Amino acid sequence: MTIPVLCASSMDTPVYLCTMIHSADETAAVIAHTKKWIVEVVVGCNFCPFAAREVKSDRVHYQVSAANGMAEALESFQRECERLDRDGEIATTLLIFPGGFSDFGDYLDLLALAEKLLAKSGYEGVYQVASFHPEYRFAKTKADDAANYTNRSIYPMLHLLREEQVEKALEHYPHPEKIPADNVNFARAKGEAYMRLLRESCMGEK
Repeated sequence: MTIPVLCASSMDTPVYLCTMIHSADETAAVIAHTKKWIVEVVVGCNFCPFAAREVKSDRVHYQVSAANGMAEALESFQRECERLDRDGEIATTLLIFPGGFSDFGDYLDLLALAEKLLAKSGYEGVYQVASFHPEYRFAKTKADDAANYTNRSIYPMLHLLREEQVEKALEHYPHPEKIPADNVNFARAKGEAYMRLLRESCMGEK
């Protein structure tokens, strides 16, 4: 079962960085921005009722990939699956692509291939992948619909989750099927301008 676990960009002024990662400082900045987005948007807006626990226990792994092509990105994705195999202390991984897949269509192609790779590698039922992108747009929504910000991140990223842990969390959450609709209603009540500014504020200093 795939559920929204975290919560993306103004079509006119995208805020993600489209440069390649060249230094440890730049990589650290990408991770800092992502962490702030999780705290301020994902946890702060309660888009994922389970995220706060993993953030507080420091069990989220952040991996920045310099890949801007499909083959390289899938190799990075495979490595993160293998990292989860090795390290049981990691609850979930965010694989971040600050220099690639700025086009949402290209990103959706990557997402589809990543899901196929999970099945091909024997990870179906073990891991699942959730999607976040600066220009995320749900089907049948307008580009400026605030609902899109439930999945609009600062950078394109793939979110790897342990399916067993997701299922256990759902057992203790009443009516998990209402989470997506509740998130959409919250975002629309706040409005597009509020959600956009909140997300963009995460690009500031740590």
